[in-house]
Amino acid sequence: MTYQHILLAADSTITTITLNRPDKRNALSLEVILELTDALQTTAKSNARGVILAANGPVFSAGHNFGDMAGATLQEARHLFSVCTAMMDAIQAMPQPVIAKVHALATAAGCQLVATCDLAIAANTASFAIPGGKAGLFCHTPLVAVARNLSRKRALEMAMTGDAISAATAADWGLINRAVPADQLDAAVLDLITRATRGSALSKGAGKRGFYSQIDSQQTDAYQLAAELMATGALTQDGQEGIKAFLEKRPAIYTQKLEF
Repeated sequence: MTYQHILLAADSTITTITLNRPDKRNALSLEVILELTDALQTTAKSNARGVILAANGPVFSAGHNFGDMAGATLQEARHLFSVCTAMMDAIQAMPQPVIAKVHALATAAGCQLVATCDLAIAANTASFAIPGGKAGLFCHTPLVAVARNLSRKRALEMAMTGDAISAATAADWGLINRAVPADQLDAAVLDLITRATRGSALSKGAGKRGFYSQIDSQQTDAYQLAAELMATGALTQDGQEGIKAFLEKRPAIYTQKLEF
């Protein structure tokens, strides 16, 4: 796919996907969602070890493009939100760690996008909102992702008031990993994604899939899944290499590639 609304840049280990419609406040129009989904799925199958999700312009993302919904039929509205859900799912389905680099306001589905990423760091000038609670369309789908990061009371405070919270508050509440001075954002994101991608790529991918599979399960089911992943992971080539390297007191050499 030729991208018109996003930028894709890959080095040897990290791929950066950048929302690039600053004049539209990086709204997640249907066209943007489809491009972003394609970029995520393409990157998932690549040799990238990690992904940075960024944005250009004065806003990280203003959420859905209301132009897609104005006058839409029920079938068209259902299609829009189905496609958006598939894009969010693609982030958590890919084996690579995905970190959101949030330099400015992330609102509605833009906040959902940040909440969906595995990791997130924001500049202290950024803010976050799911504003439907003070308007005419409640932020039902953004709340799905936000509520899986925050406590119920704090998620509902965001959803019901619609008020924005600061980056510092977002870090305190658990929506992002941390807030940093704006001039330190690039370095902080690179540091975290570098640390999050070390070790066996195969093991990391299995760990990410296992996390999302078990996190909302009952504890008994979660342990059953996790124990099976531990057992099968211990028998992989990289699993055995890590064990042997530890016992032999030497650096491990991991060779297995990511699976998608």
